[in-house]
Amino acid sequence: MTVETASMRRGARTRPVKGLLRDTLVSFRREMTPALREPGGVLLGTIIAMLQPLLFLVLFGPVLAGGGGREQTWQWFIPGVLVMMCLFGPLSAGYSLLSELIGGAMERMLVTPASRTAMLMGRTLKGSLILLVQAVLIVAVAIPMGLRPDLVGVIVGIALLVVFGTGLGALSFVLAILSRPSGTLFYLVTQTVVFPLMLLSGVLLPLEAAPGWLRAVAALNPVTYVVEAQRRLFVGELAAPPVLYGAVVAVAVAAVGLLLATRAMRRAV
Repeated sequence: MTVETASMRRGARTRPVKGLLRDTLVSFRREMTPALREPGGVLLGTIIAMLQPLLFLVLFGPVLAGGGGREQTWQWFIPGVLVMMCLFGPLSAGYSLLSELIGGAMERMLVTPASRTAMLMGRTLKGSLILLVQAVLIVAVAIPMGLRPDLVGVIVGIALLVVFGTGLGALSFVLAILSRPSGTLFYLVTQTVVFPLMLLSGVLLPLEAAPGWLRAVAALNPVTYVVEAQRRLFVGELAAPPVLYGAVVAVAVAAVGLLLATRAMRRAV
């Protein structure tokens, strides 16, 4: 094999990758352009999306903090709030895709030569960026209230949260595609799944005092492991086994979500 032939083969292998990256960037810009043109609307939307977590933080957190060690309580409670925000945000990310599918805007995009994987990745990047900003803001608000987290643990925890949110967002896109044209399935699932996942993960109250059957059900809930991992990370226990379990669950959800979403996007038309 000549040097020229080897170079041509390497170039052929890198072209699809470059095309995917280019299309992903184009899709990401398409998603972010309306937000950048109306920053006031983005700020309002961010505040609305964070309203529920902030209410729990301000109204529910002090009640827990008043019953025990203040610092330890916040280190236990804030990770749960972050995961709760992850559930309510990324799991509803498919709403915008559903609106475009119903309105026909997405149908026009799907018949273009652009990579459908790139379309998915562009949307996912936008959702991950929003989740990252919201998580940082929640932690920043909680610090004056008494939160004293481990810095490295917070960084790792937020990164883990973004990975988990990426998978949830991708699954939300799958649900949006399957819900065409009425969208009934999307609303039904998102409204009935979020609260059981949240309550059975010990986000608000510890599950140690729960009945045995409830703890058994909670053990089947993948969100439970992410919550426990976040709590261990916030106190600096980076090498604790629950961190590994939570990381495995987050990566698995992200991998399955992206795989299913990619397949759904390819079959959307």
